[in-house]
Amino acid sequence: MGKKKVGVLVSGRGSNLQALLDACRDPAYPAEIVLVISNVAGAYALERARAAGVATCVVSHKDYASREEFDAAMDVHLRQAGVEIVCLAGFMRLLSAPFVQGWDGRMVNIHPSLLPSFKGLNTHARAIEAGVKLHGCTVHLVTPDLDDGPILVQASVPVMADDTEEALAARVLEQEHVAYPLALRLLAEGRVRVDGNRARVDWPGGGALVNPVP
Repeated sequence: MGKKKVGVLVSGRGSNLQALLDACRDPAYPAEIVLVISNVAGAYALERARAAGVATCVVSHKDYASREEFDAAMDVHLRQAGVEIVCLAGFMRLLSAPFVQGWDGRMVNIHPSLLPSFKGLNTHARAIEAGVKLHGCTVHLVTPDLDDGPILVQASVPVMADDTEEALAARVLEQEHVAYPLALRLLAEGRVRVDGNRARVDWPGGGALVNPVP
């Protein structure tokens, strides 16, 4: 079986894209990134892709009158490249329902919290304010609802009593770089079966990464 072709949507510096690019360098990894699309021309993620020899293109949301038209333009590029799985890696645009439904079961996102807690923005500050003892990240299949969808992989980190938002964010980001390549591997290898709102994952631990409290 050949490697699954992956398209990645980005808006910023692309640290999670880099984690995926690094994983794809392993000949045994079941996926390859064939296209990186950014809605921001100056996004550093594009430089990361070019350095890895991956094709890139810019589709600016400012050039389209509606979200649907913007998404349709991205969809054309993805399908022309033969993309089979779409990864969102710091892509800061809400996607339209038709676009999401067109990639149903084949589009994944990483979010910096243990969903369903702390959907949306400012997750680390909100976790500290709420006084939770565990925080982390979630890789999930994308649905039309924001930060929702069957969960593939979660990784947790402890929240320290003296944590700052920046310190907690850095600890979570380290786990994001482990969790996202694992989730893409699971999807590319056909180890995911969606049962209602749940993803049944054929993997030890069911897709969870256990990070012991120091």
